[in-house]
Amino acid sequence: MRTAHRVETVRQAEQTLISRLPDGTLMHRAAAGLATACANLLGKVYARKVVLLVGSGDNGGDTLYAGARLSRRGAAVTAILLTPDRTHQQALTAFTRAGGRTTTPDNAQHTLKQADLLIDGVVGIGGRGGLRPPATDLIRAAEHHHVPIVAVDLPSGVDADTGEVHGEAVHATLTVTFGTHKPALLIDPAREHAGVVHLVDIGLTLPPPEAEALQHPDVSALLPHPGATSDKYRRGVVGIAAGSNRYPGAAVLAVAGALRGGAGAVRYTGPATAEVLARFPETLISDKGPKHAGRVQAWVVGPGAGDEQAPVSEVLALDDVPVLIDADGLRLADPGAVRRRTAPTLLTPHAGEAAALLGVTREEVESQRLWAVRELASRYRATVLLKGATTLIADAEGPVRVNPTGTPWLATAGSGDVLSGLTGSLLAAGLPARDAGSVGAYLHGLAGRYAADGAPTTAYEVAEALPTAWRDVTG
Repeated sequence: MRTAHRVETVRQAEQTLISRLPDGTLMHRAAAGLATACANLLGKVYARKVVLLVGSGDNGGDTLYAGARLSRRGAAVTAILLTPDRTHQQALTAFTRAGGRTTTPDNAQHTLKQADLLIDGVVGIGGRGGLRPPATDLIRAAEHHHVPIVAVDLPSGVDADTGEVHGEAVHATLTVTFGTHKPALLIDPAREHAGVVHLVDIGLTLPPPEAEALQHPDVSALLPHPGATSDKYRRGVVGIAAGSNRYPGAAVLAVAGALRGGAGAVRYTGPATAEVLARFPETLISDKGPKHAGRVQAWVVGPGAGDEQAPVSEVLALDDVPVLIDADGLRLADPGAVRRRTAPTLLTPHAGEAAALLGVTREEVESQRLWAVRELASRYRATVLLKGATTLIADAEGPVRVNPTGTPWLATAGSGDVLSGLTGSLLAAGLPARDAGSVGAYLHGLAGRYAADGAPTTAYEVAEALPTAWRDVTG
């Protein structure tokens, strides 16, 4: 599992460690990891031209010490000092003694044009706001000349704690971060600026994280596995109240996801019975509505519901089982009824739906995703799965889960219906809402990669790829 911590938490852990170590040890550890990562990216170091973009403080110090190491290995290293009067003096002395050269921003254009690598040491994790001149012009020049950029701890110009980007920011080829990931390295829009992220262990002891991203072993450990005595009812039954005369396909796709999600059976109620049975004859059908559909261990309501509010209200009143609310259900659900529920509730909005629930613009949600998912979870007293380029899962307590899988090809009609059915099935199989949302998003994203394989795909093909994703995760 990858974990991410806020700036204040990292600072406190660093100070605790620094108090027990000889002066400068922590910075040298960071610089050694940074230099190694840069050397690996270069392939060979000798005679390569490396440019350092050096700001003030410790981030600039890490950069200079790493530059000194690369210089001693034969690289031609030039440091562009953005604030000469505030440059880390000990690191600068070590850099020049190792053979490194310095220059000013005014004289740096020719140096950048010839560079094999640029190391971004403009600002560290404490930076606020976008890049400012002359750093902006120098970064643009490097990008114009297609110079690979390595960001030190964090791409300059992004907010470490929130993942927000206000103004110009570095687009790194590689980010070398120290001690722990920062939320911005996991959460869009900042994540798009980080490139490949490499974590250097510098010995920090850290408390529980602000955010975390599951990996294959974590997901495998959470997946339901039937035992020798399992039957379809012991494995869980998920109810699907979805579809309408206008959107029957949403019901078909939700059932498709549910059948591949680990529960033993799927009950369907709604106006798309014929369409569902034509594709999935194993589905258990009810024409009496959710309240009288039979026993289930979780409900999914809302995909393709149109303006049919009755099924949504009926499902919300069933307070003895978990409920997943998606799509039209989010618009039709009474907020008070959601908040009054005592059984787990999982909301799965995309950015536009989240904006409507919060009373803000879609742009605000997309630029402040971490805030949005936490605010929704708090306001509705529910677990929230906020869909998007970075899907986030949050509840009232614990770290925000960040889904690392997926592909842009998942932005296709019906994809969310498959995710709802899959996640509802995991709820019925016994997973807590936070785990069901996290595992569902992970498998769905992985299935999307398999289904697309670099080309356009459909929601139904994503559903068909779920068994492949499941087998991949479980080894």
